[in-house]
Amino acid sequence: MSANFSLKKSLTNLSLVSVGAMTALFGAQLLPTKAVLTQQPIAQLPSEPSVNTDTNFIAAAVERTGSAVVRIDSTRTLSSRYAPNARRVARGTGSGFIFKSNGLILTNAHVVFGADTVRVTLKDGRSFTGRVLGADRATDVAVVQIQANNLPIVSIGNSDQLKPGEWAIAIGNPLGLDNTVTVGIISGTERSSRAFGARDRGIGFIQTDAAINPGNSGGPLLNQRGQVIGINTAIIRGTQGLGFAIPINQAQQIANQLIAQAG
Repeated sequence: MSANFSLKKSLTNLSLVSVGAMTALFGAQLLPTKAVLTQQPIAQLPSEPSVNTDTNFIAAAVERTGSAVVRIDSTRTLSSRYAPNARRVARGTGSGFIFKSNGLILTNAHVVFGADTVRVTLKDGRSFTGRVLGADRATDVAVVQIQANNLPIVSIGNSDQLKPGEWAIAIGNPLGLDNTVTVGIISGTERSSRAFGARDRGIGFIQTDAAINPGNSGGPLLNQRGQVIGINTAIIRGTQGLGFAIPINQAQQIANQLIAQAG
């Protein structure tokens, strides 16, 4: 997945993803030659509301939030139990988003847990060393901090009010393709992690068919207004349109606890 050291042991079929207009046809009415027509009132079709074809709610949502989405690169030194003196460096890439202008970033725990180094790259190209304030592996939520101020931040929505069929927009860095946008709908809510092969985490996941791939982990799932409603975290291997996100209401509660514990 996005991080080579993701939580694979507890997963069977689950993959963590640290990655119209209707046209009316009016037939012409044929009249006999030399027919005498009496004047009849002409029915007026309602005028169509003016539509600005230059606007697109998806593009508007991305423009509102995209600058706060970051790329997270992490490294971890691994050793083999068969060769204790041998060392290798595992590298992973995921996503995250800035939720406080002083450099606080939300992401998945499996993106940064156990990392020796964390590097955060903003959309404008600036790069910072990240410090993991806390990572809760049980819920897969982590908070990373960078030393910067006056940063763009996301707008937070209310994941408790989601309904299947609503729009869902994912932004992240799948397979190294930075700032990739995909769109779909909310396919379901309150999905248990056991339903897709993982141990119970006590979270009612958001299910979406917006394309989520390795590298999307930790990135935001947005509603049509560009508000964050979830953190993209997992897919089911060998399927299409089965992605899952941690509801932002729960993620925020966990993040606040991690920040408080970090002092």
